[in-house]
Amino acid sequence: MNGPRRMKELFETGKMIIAPGAHDALTAKIIGRLGFDAVYMTGYGQSASHLGQPDVGLMTMTEMAMRASAIVEAAGVPVVADADTGFGNAVNVMRTVREYEMAGVAVIQLEDQVLPKKCGHMIGRQLVPTEEMVGKIKAAAEARVNPDFMIMARTDARTSQGIEAAIKRGLAYKEAGADIIFIESPESEAEMKQINDSIPGYTLANMVEGGRTPMLHNSELEKLGYNLAIYPTASIYMTAKSMVTLWETLKKDGTTKHIMDQMVTFSEFNDLIGLNKVREIEGRFTTDR
Repeated sequence: MNGPRRMKELFETGKMIIAPGAHDALTAKIIGRLGFDAVYMTGYGQSASHLGQPDVGLMTMTEMAMRASAIVEAAGVPVVADADTGFGNAVNVMRTVREYEMAGVAVIQLEDQVLPKKCGHMIGRQLVPTEEMVGKIKAAAEARVNPDFMIMARTDARTSQGIEAAIKRGLAYKEAGADIIFIESPESEAEMKQINDSIPGYTLANMVEGGRTPMLHNSELEKLGYNLAIYPTASIYMTAKSMVTLWETLKKDGTTKHIMDQMVTFSEFNDLIGLNKVREIEGRFTTDR
């Protein structure tokens, strides 16, 4: 699959793209198999699943690129991938773009926080000057090889500087060459409408359960003018809840037998993970001894 080309085709339909968040490759495979348009590789979820740590800039570029490659392979649909701040200055951004593009990512997300960054719905985020972020976007555009590979620019200005400042940054990033604009954490439906009334081209809605932005239905987001909606935290929250329930049950009951009805079966999981495909390949290429 040509992920970047397919992503552009999805945008060209005019229908809002839904990209659930994947904190690992198995989650990405499930999302793809259920028929969603795309997958969002969440940095928040990568830090939690890979390091067991919060989203405070601890993941390195090479760790993120490696996980992006696995998620692209598993998903089978285009992948929008969080790349934090680009992991440094404009020079670092250029290498990050090349690594993400080689990993098969369709859209790279770059944000205007000071390194190390924080989750976009946490308090205490600090921003680089607009001019510095504009330079990083221009560097990203120059570094890409595939013209279908898209650059998404995120600004975190809303929380500390207000919606007008955030929109002003978004417009500057659009002018610098960003294909998609991501105004992080608007705090009302009116602000969400203002974003789409003010910024031409593609925009993203970030649906974080318990975050600073109202949780709207996909149809409402599309009416507001959004072109792409992501759900970055749902998979890691659901996984964490399920793990707590599972291991509390084992600790209390001394067995997992009583909670098996909440699990997929052995055969269902093997089908989901693609064991039948492996068996088919073995049948075609493996010689019995």
